[in-house]
Amino acid sequence: MPTLAEIRAEKARRRTERERADVAKNAERIRAECQTLAGFVRHAWPILEPKAKLVWGWPLQAMADHLEAVTRGEITRLLTNCPPGLMKSLLHSVFWPAYEWGPADLPHMRYLTSSYSQDNVMRDNTKMRRLVESEWYQSLWPTVRMSADQNAKGKFENTASGGREGRPFASMTGGRGDRVIIDDPHSTETAESEVERRNAVRIFRESISDRLNDLDRSAIVVIMQRLHSDDVAGTILKLGLPYAHLCLPMEFEGPTNKKTIIGFSDPRSHQGELLLPERFSREAVEALKKVKGEYGYAGQYQQRPTPREGGLFKRHWFEGKIRRVAPPGTVWVRHWDLASTKSTTAARTAGVKLGRAPDGSYWVASSVIAQEEGNEVRKLIKATAELDGKSVQISLPQDPGQAGKVQAKDMVAMLAGFIARAEPETGDKVTRAEPFSVQCEAGNVYLVEGEWNESYLDELCLFPGGSFKDQVDATSGAFGRLVTGAKGSTAIFGTYGTG
Repeated sequence: MPTLAEIRAEKARRRTERERADVAKNAERIRAECQTLAGFVRHAWPILEPKAKLVWGWPLQAMADHLEAVTRGEITRLLTNCPPGLMKSLLHSVFWPAYEWGPADLPHMRYLTSSYSQDNVMRDNTKMRRLVESEWYQSLWPTVRMSADQNAKGKFENTASGGREGRPFASMTGGRGDRVIIDDPHSTETAESEVERRNAVRIFRESISDRLNDLDRSAIVVIMQRLHSDDVAGTILKLGLPYAHLCLPMEFEGPTNKKTIIGFSDPRSHQGELLLPERFSREAVEALKKVKGEYGYAGQYQQRPTPREGGLFKRHWFEGKIRRVAPPGTVWVRHWDLASTKSTTAARTAGVKLGRAPDGSYWVASSVIAQEEGNEVRKLIKATAELDGKSVQISLPQDPGQAGKVQAKDMVAMLAGFIARAEPETGDKVTRAEPFSVQCEAGNVYLVEGEWNESYLDELCLFPGGSFKDQVDATSGAFGRLVTGAKGSTAIFGTYGTG
């Protein structure tokens, strides 16, 4: 009598023979269906994940479509942000390179792959090598053979001069590729460390482009979850680098009318609609929120990182709160938060126009931002006052000390004929913002529709840990002046001269 192990071995042998025969019989059909990356993944999936079911959907199709655009040369810089658990590493770092070597007939392509973890790098290198060397792959694309001279876990080559090398992101010196694939350059443990985070950003900015074989035609693909507003993805977006950006939040937060370079836009239409409910159920997502907390969930799953100490303003407070015009009879104040030096990262000058309607609601009508200094700031304030009209009161901060008094006196003198006043501000930025936050949470704050809405809400919802706080500070100042004036305090606003 055969043993149980022998019986299982015989079943496995017969199954392998059936699969081999099926591939041989249907080779042309399989190769045809593998001409798309999605088709290739569906056929190759059992080779790497024989016991797991492939759950496909429009998010994975979107990622596959953008990777195919890289293959065609339509995209040379791609940034994809998506939640963990969405098969991003397998798709980008394993299936896609194997697809290019085989079905796309690009066996000469060389890949330099990276992640924050050496273990992750070796894991994906090994999986790709296992897939390419599998009997299934070799029977369909027999010309893609591994080189006997270089066939290790960390670096392997094929006989068509293609190859793959994996390095941890902290060691991205040496090595070049036609494709540089960066899969999670930050770890969740170190992304909050300013030193570690800045080091990763420095490596990305100073080293990655040097790793390309051809600056014009070679591609950089960054795939990551968001962990901080100043992570690598945040740096790409803030600097306006020419990357095609595919962003896939777990829950839909409203249409943005933004399309990627290949015309993709999020197909969801309802607030809170899940990304891939077949994979992430509502119950699972709610459990994730409790485990991750608001900070972790916002960054890793919504791709909208907020500071751990943040959350003073919530984006959903403003859902349905954007209107075309404010009510008649609204009393307006524009408060200015002043910056003294030009910089792409330093504080900016911001002027926010806030009003109080007869029904007690508050309306943010516009936000003006500039990174100017000295006389240019004076010109901006004067020009904005003229556009606003003399019915809009002007509020300015007065820095402590004699120099602050002199500056305030000079500013008010410049605004002769307008209702302007400068006063000292007390308390830190968070303390000053809290009263306005309370009104926002209560549903008493509206925005007048304008191009500035999105950047304004972004800054509010990242406060106080985002890179910029100027619009929030300006809003807090305007709110404070409005409320104090509304209570009838001593002439906070009046036609004001230089005394």
